[in-house]
Amino acid sequence: MSVRRILTALVAGVLVCGATGLAQAQGASSKAAKSAAKPVPAKPETKPTAAAAVAGSTEPTLIGQYGTWGAYTATPNGKKVCFALAKPSSSKTNPPNRPRDPAYAFVSTRPAEKVTNEVSVMIGYTLKPGSESTLEVGGASYAMYTQGDGLWIKNAAEEERMVEAMRKSADVIVKGVSAKGTETTDTFSLKGLAQALDRLAQDCRR
Repeated sequence: MSVRRILTALVAGVLVCGATGLAQAQGASSKAAKSAAKPVPAKPETKPTAAAAVAGSTEPTLIGQYGTWGAYTATPNGKKVCFALAKPSSSKTNPPNRPRDPAYAFVSTRPAEKVTNEVSVMIGYTLKPGSESTLEVGGASYAMYTQGDGLWIKNAAEEERMVEAMRKSADVIVKGVSAKGTETTDTFSLKGLAQALDRLAQDCRR
């Protein structure tokens, strides 16, 4: 599969659909904070349906490469999506050398939904149901809500602070547990992320 086709699928599955149960996973206070800061509308219930609708109808366009982060735009279903994407600089599993798909980290903006700099990770395997992953950056650890192979911040009120820490830090570490009990640690270099987000802020205006 080509890189472009992979990115198209990622836009459909991770950036457009998001986590079906994200709103339910967050507490009432978190949802209130999300509504006040960055309202997120209801999301499709199944990723495959949305992926099928988007795949082939739009392809992400690389508008700039900044260090390890690529800045992309796409227009699925006529709605503009902008995102920065990177692969991990190192990945480890425990037990060692367990097979998995590639992991990707995203920071996405969807103007039509008033979503700005939403952090998500496609981890490359099915996460253990009900498990919590963590994202460590800038000396802090953030709990991540998990569904399928995706991760999103659990407490939406912390997302802005997390993104600011990502802008200033050298790397971010994502830890998860697969459905089979394998523990993973992915390290993403943050070199170029701030520049990529600045470029997207310009290109993703209404």
